[in-house]
Amino acid sequence: MGLLDSILGRSRPVRPDLDRLFGLPAAALTLQAGTGFVPTGAGSVCFAAVEGGTFARLKEEVRELLDTDAADTATGPVTYASDAYGYTWLTVRRPAEDLITLVNDLHAVNSLLEEAGFGPNLLCSLTGFHAPGADGRGARELALVYLYKRGTFYPFAPRADRAETRDNALELQVRSLLAGDLALEPDMERWFPVWGAPGLGGADRPQAP
Repeated sequence: MGLLDSILGRSRPVRPDLDRLFGLPAAALTLQAGTGFVPTGAGSVCFAAVEGGTFARLKEEVRELLDTDAADTATGPVTYASDAYGYTWLTVRRPAEDLITLVNDLHAVNSLLEEAGFGPNLLCSLTGFHAPGADGRGARELALVYLYKRGTFYPFAPRADRAETRDNALELQVRSLLAGDLALEPDMERWFPVWGAPGLGGADRPQAP
């Protein structure tokens, strides 16, 4: 950081550390022990799409790369969807017990986009978890969201009983539990809601960061 930046109180962006995604399997064990939440087997990467053949080909390369390991080659584990805000979500689904493969997939997607020069388009990656609801009433949902440009994680816990409301107590509990496993985002203003994001239920209009 230069002298002028120091005087003006500015800081340069931290280079994203995608290897932090590999901390998710250990964090999942801590999460299960502390809250009962387990992986759903679904994860997604959110990015701002770019028009043009290069980006379209890259999306297909990602699909082909991940589909080669799919047990069901007819459909594969990868799907794309656009939300109402114009963001694209690439969703990967693996067996719930195979979180390591899912994390490798999310890392590969982020890395391919970054290496192709589309790093500025990457927004976040999401890993889904669920747990039985109180008194056996439905499943509670939780996501661990990785902010690409910050290199940090935060919990997002939508409430099933109220539309577009969050279980703040659970989010704070998860933050405390995972403090030793993941680089958690300290600025809670950046804990953006991702309503209806692929890998989670609820509304179908994600509000991506």
